[in-house]
Amino acid sequence: MTPLDVQLEALLFWKGEPMRRKKILEALDCSGAELETAISALEKKLEGRGVTLQSKDDEITLGTAKEMSAIIEKLTREELSRDLGKAGLETLAIILYKGPISRRDIDYIRGVNSTFIIRNLLVRGLVEKVQSKTDERVFLYKTTFDLLSFLGLKSEHDLPEFEAVKGEIQAFEQVKEEGVKAEEQQQ
Repeated sequence: MTPLDVQLEALLFWKGEPMRRKKILEALDCSGAELETAISALEKKLEGRGVTLQSKDDEITLGTAKEMSAIIEKLTREELSRDLGKAGLETLAIILYKGPISRRDIDYIRGVNSTFIIRNLLVRGLVEKVQSKTDERVFLYKTTFDLLSFLGLKSEHDLPEFEAVKGEIQAFEQVKEEGVKAEEQQQ
């Protein structure tokens, strides 16, 4: 059987964001003492590597080791100095006019995977990730105050043709929903 510390590493790598200890215990089906032993073992294995185990309050995640901060800072600076590009602007517009919105819905609207673009917007501080109030497993993306300030807006409602665009989005969603219902009735 795979050691618990290896399972923990795989779980945190796959998740790619902080996890609560309670969720880790459920996922790994182990006791609190076993988890603490696995955490210690993983921390030792990661010493001198580019990745480290980070812990804050009740959450654990994999992060970049402090010794790698210079290279990460350099790459981040390069990434932030580039233009957003068409895909970034498209994704940002979707979040501005439709947000808070899930990555899945952004992907559906764009027709392609938006993970890298959203990460880029997060790193730049243009959007932020919040947990859905209706489903704690889902994260939503919304604009930041920094973005609104950069655009010179008090709120999203000050965007050009905000109400008209919102109305078109709602009309599109209604037509889509009616189409799905019609399909279900035909089956």
